[in-house]
Amino acid sequence: MSHRGTILAVDDEPDILIAIEDLFEDEYRVLTSSKPAEALALLRDEPDVSVIVSDQRMPGMNGDALLAEARAFHDAQAILLTGYADISAVIAALNKGGIIGYVTKPWDPTLLRTTVRNAYERHRLARDLATERALLHGLLSHSDDAISFKDSAGRLVRLNVRKATQLGQEPAACLGRPERDFRDEASASAIEQADAAAMAAAVPNEIILSQGPLGAERWSNIARVPIRGASGAIEHLATIERDITEQKVLEARLRQSDKMQALGTLAGGIAHDFNNLLTAILGSLELAGPKIADQPRVKRLIDNATGAAQRGSALTKRLLSFSRSGDLRLRSVNVNALIEGMSDLFGRSLGGLVSVKTALDPALPQACVDPDQLELAILNLCINARDAMPEGGTITLTTRSAVLGGDADLADGDYAVLTVADEGTGIPPELLERVCEPFFTTKAVGQGTGLGLAMVFGLAQQAKGRLRITSEVGTGTQVELALPRADVAALGAVTPEAEAPPAPAASPARILVVDDDEEVRHVTASFLNDFGYTESEASDGASALAMMERTAFDLVVADLAMPGMNGIELAAEVRQRFAEVPVLILTGHAEAMAIPEDLPVLAKPFESAELARCVSSLLSA
Repeated sequence: MSHRGTILAVDDEPDILIAIEDLFEDEYRVLTSSKPAEALALLRDEPDVSVIVSDQRMPGMNGDALLAEARAFHDAQAILLTGYADISAVIAALNKGGIIGYVTKPWDPTLLRTTVRNAYERHRLARDLATERALLHGLLSHSDDAISFKDSAGRLVRLNVRKATQLGQEPAACLGRPERDFRDEASASAIEQADAAAMAAAVPNEIILSQGPLGAERWSNIARVPIRGASGAIEHLATIERDITEQKVLEARLRQSDKMQALGTLAGGIAHDFNNLLTAILGSLELAGPKIADQPRVKRLIDNATGAAQRGSALTKRLLSFSRSGDLRLRSVNVNALIEGMSDLFGRSLGGLVSVKTALDPALPQACVDPDQLELAILNLCINARDAMPEGGTITLTTRSAVLGGDADLADGDYAVLTVADEGTGIPPELLERVCEPFFTTKAVGQGTGLGLAMVFGLAQQAKGRLRITSEVGTGTQVELALPRADVAALGAVTPEAEAPPAPAASPARILVVDDDEEVRHVTASFLNDFGYTESEASDGASALAMMERTAFDLVVADLAMPGMNGIELAAEVRQRFAEVPVLILTGHAEAMAIPEDLPVLAKPFESAELARCVSSLLSA
């Protein structure tokens, strides 16, 4: 395409064409033709012609007829040259050929140049305007946003189909009318105020607007762009409305995920400190038990304290489950068979006011999960469902096979999906996103710990599955647990090890106990002393290494989280300097740091029997 404008000169006299070409060739690309039919063919091949300069009187076809025919398929501006004062020909050309002017022969070069230049500028502006219209039409027709233009009085002057659909109309029916005609009073007033503020400010702005009931909102991003006219005053307002509901949902999920991760970290830290306390409490109570065997009243108090501490230990385990710190034994599980095997447990645990109905998919794949934790999770969900139906009702357990994908929190693949549904009171939307937080409960004081759903959430996360809860107040709640399909060949069945009673030391051994918590260190050392071992104590890693330089030890029992030198670092030093001495790590929070797989670990709080088995195994090895 030429960067210069193109004009077409048509005249049956060659001298005239040469004169026109000489006059304009410095400024334009000039095409010439001496035959009207040839000129029309040339126009069909040259869409970039901006101006046609045509003689009036030519054999075969007069200029006005030529220009009229050209106008039917081409947008070039037309100028008529006439050698005589034939006003009727000029009028015909104005009416039929759409000429913008005429010049008489012989022409004034300055006048002809000016006339052609004006025609060229008019053509260029017309094409620019056509391009702008095409772009605007394409934007309006294909945009997923609702777009409208209003005049200074608020009347719609242009809008796309999506915007018209919002208003319940066809686009043509909205033109020239204010948006108020299609809105309720509250919405109309809010829109008019926002439009007026944007035009008064004379700068673009954006707002985020939500509509609909809580929990089912639709979110929109609304941009208002004031448009200035030729005088510089604001004459129009463009409004672009984009549905950002999906984006807001994803943001809310991300915030919730971040919050749950932070709560999990906090829960793990609390559990660590709490486990240290419980280790000292339970260990001290266990050590005190034999000393008051002949004092029934004191023994009863000891047993009460032990039971309370063990309940605290159970709560701590649920906290660790939420914080993804639990020690799950993942294996291939038949979820349908597990649910069917819980029928007696449901009868004993849920009472007579509720009934349990199952709809189990026989084609359900094996799930990769810890069966004991899954059973506890199902029981927790059923108890929650029972509590949501104080007048009684039906709890429905459903299983189905699903192929899930496109979820940022879940790997694409095959899943076994378990749903627990009730007909209860439901959960308000403002509480729904909090129900999995540890210690958050909607039950009355003393009727719940707030750790049931937290434990289920933790199970789903550890099993690389997903927990989703939907609820409607007055209708009921559905809790969906998606568990990944098990690779049976990789997992297989896991048989729990048979527990053996604690045994006294088979042979003498010197054991070094390293823990910065004096009470826990004392309890651990006392257990080892009762087993018949010779124990020594150190409060930190540096002291322990110094003691090992002076005295030979057969085993080191060290806490994981210690200031200065943690248990893993101490174990590495011991292995390097005393290669024959094994190290047993004690921890109340196994995920506090990465523990090497070849380093034995015992979780706090522990019973003396567990410690005895670990110590005996390591010394035997």
